[in-house]
Amino acid sequence: MVTLAERAKQGGAEVRVLHAGDAIAPSLESRYFAGLQMIDALYRRVCSSLSAGRFPFVYGADCSVLLAAVPALRDVDGRAGLVFVDGHEDATPMDLSSSGEAANMEIALLLGLTGEQAPRPLHDRLPALDLGAIAMLGPRDQLFRQAANVPTVAGRVWLRSADEVSANPANCADLAVRQVAAHASRWWLHVDLDVLARSEFAACGAPGEVTLDGGLTWRQLTDIGLSAVQNGGCAGWSLSIYNPDLDPDRSAARNIVEFVARIAPSAGR
Repeated sequence: MVTLAERAKQGGAEVRVLHAGDAIAPSLESRYFAGLQMIDALYRRVCSSLSAGRFPFVYGADCSVLLAAVPALRDVDGRAGLVFVDGHEDATPMDLSSSGEAANMEIALLLGLTGEQAPRPLHDRLPALDLGAIAMLGPRDQLFRQAANVPTVAGRVWLRSADEVSANPANCADLAVRQVAAHASRWWLHVDLDVLARSEFAACGAPGEVTLDGGLTWRQLTDIGLSAVQNGGCAGWSLSIYNPDLDPDRSAARNIVEFVARIAPSAGR
């Protein structure tokens, strides 16, 4: 099967691949400390890439990669923006989290809405975003949040739900970039593939995990990505979540490769 890098090159993108093993040292410590190690290593890698004038593309893991990427952009540029495309708001306060999973609270941490109890390496880099410097596209997790007694951040940040986005994805992306660009000249694009409907992409999450109703199509997500990066100002891009155990025939992987190939030639221009 054609790899992401190979397909992006075929589409005209200039690609330099840094494998995870180059960026993240193996660790025998707990997942907690390994997660902090990953975030610190990725932060340094993104800082290096941005400082060298390259366009970093972070593929894999989960939304906790934003705890590295956004502070890195802020520290290199002096200010950071974020266009956040996700089926969840990911703004759970630390004291309301039953799991302690960073990927459920990274937005709250980046905005400074929570984090007083965050471990030192994270705490020192937070907050990294102003409330006006984020635009959220695609959340549809109201039932999930209600069950956990987690309030929405709608009304505090610029947000368009999955239903609103699906009606005109390209226009919503344009408006999102306009919102973020008013507060930061350069911004990070993050796409969590759980923004897609399960009928479009089922290889995300863990087996048995509660799924969200609704969601976008690949065509709609592609329209969002293209419209966003073609507006200019996109400094880097992260893409998560993919579970190969839920993709036995690798059809979902092929869809991811084609999606990246359509966006990559326009990114970083």
